[in-house]
Amino acid sequence: MTTSQQTPTVLRTDFQKAVAAYWDTNVNDPVNLALGEVDELYHHHYGIGAYDPTVLGAAGPDREQRTVRELHRLESAQADLLLDHLGPLTPRDRLLDAGSGRGGTSFMAHRRYGSQVDGVSISRYQVDFANTQARQHGHDQKVRFHFRNMLDTGLETGSRQAAWTNETTMYVDLDQAFAEFSRVLAVGGRYVCITGCSNDLTGGRSQAVSRIDTHYTCNIHPRSAYFKALAANGLVPVAVTDLTALTIPYWELRAGSHLATGIEESFLTAYKEGSFHYLLIAADRV
Repeated sequence: MTTSQQTPTVLRTDFQKAVAAYWDTNVNDPVNLALGEVDELYHHHYGIGAYDPTVLGAAGPDREQRTVRELHRLESAQADLLLDHLGPLTPRDRLLDAGSGRGGTSFMAHRRYGSQVDGVSISRYQVDFANTQARQHGHDQKVRFHFRNMLDTGLETGSRQAAWTNETTMYVDLDQAFAEFSRVLAVGGRYVCITGCSNDLTGGRSQAVSRIDTHYTCNIHPRSAYFKALAANGLVPVAVTDLTALTIPYWELRAGSHLATGIEESFLTAYKEGSFHYLLIAADRV
């Protein structure tokens, strides 16, 4: 199925059009571009793990360069953790990256497993950028990106051994998304999600979570919604990991860097007050 055949039905709602417009126009964000230039793996997600405190003791341009490298290292560590949970994969397996951004996690998956990866995004810019990267690095026979909606990927039923979403589920209806992932996964296939979600115990979105929603034109779901939608669509959790404490250092480093955008304090407030959680969920298709 070609991109041109998909084009008329990819963006189906005003919300999807707004999300696509956001990512099609915010193309020069240095947080994504400067970090990706470190090793040409461009991420659209955040990081985990402790940062090197000596970075903060550096001065001038050296501090900026070291901060960029350190933030990128933490973002790649997050993607590596996601890939650790995909299960045993081989070069014969086919994978889905739902909401693939500029392709960073897809390329890491291919390099690790040799598998074929199809990424889908509703941002034309992201798809073109990622496909250019695939060609430049000689991966375009095995890693391809498509202008498609993750709610209707156009992929064959039961054709994927693994699928993941890396901070993209806040842009979609969970029941619709998980129904599609369940459809394309083979029985026994693995779905892995890393996401920020609101804490049901706080009784709704906090002000800090609402500011994150507004900043990124997204719709953060409560924690419970993930498990309800997984159960309703034949996806049984096998691992749930709270990454909240692990991601706070990333945000503290970014907040004090030259790359700060102003949203960092909302993330730190939400995580530290407990109204926001950063979760990894791995589930098997039954």
